[in-house]
Amino acid sequence: MMDVLEIQRLLPHRFPFLLVDRVTELRPGERLLAYKNVSIGEPFFQGHFPGHPVMPGVLVLEALAQASAILCYSSTGFDPTKKVTYLMAIDGARFRRPVVPGDRLDLEVTVLRLKSSVVKSRGVATVDGQVAAEGEFMATVVDKDLTQR
Repeated sequence: MMDVLEIQRLLPHRFPFLLVDRVTELRPGERLLAYKNVSIGEPFFQGHFPGHPVMPGVLVLEALAQASAILCYSSTGFDPTKKVTYLMAIDGARFRRPVVPGDRLDLEVTVLRLKSSVVKSRGVATVDGQVAAEGEFMATVVDKDLTQR
């Protein structure tokens, strides 16, 4: 449904910090399904942890936050060339299992509340049907001009 080039048109993130490879389902105002293929070549595996590579939990949450931002842009209709989405809060974050090289990190984000330029969503990251991490995310969409200093 949305490949990495389309994702890059919405998100300002680039390698090595773009953590969504593909969107497989998108229902604006409702839900998004996406995934990240986790490779041993990811730069964070050099130090987390040598000999026992584990994707940092905060990056699993970041992948969910990026998926949330894609859903936010799609749900609000804001132009990503003029606006940027900022993460405001993560509530109830829980880590359930490690994510390791070779895993496909499936991302599911659902809208809980959509009000003007603020979106609250729930994200669940799974590997092979097992929950790896979950949480609720709040983001806001602001003018890019306001962020330039």
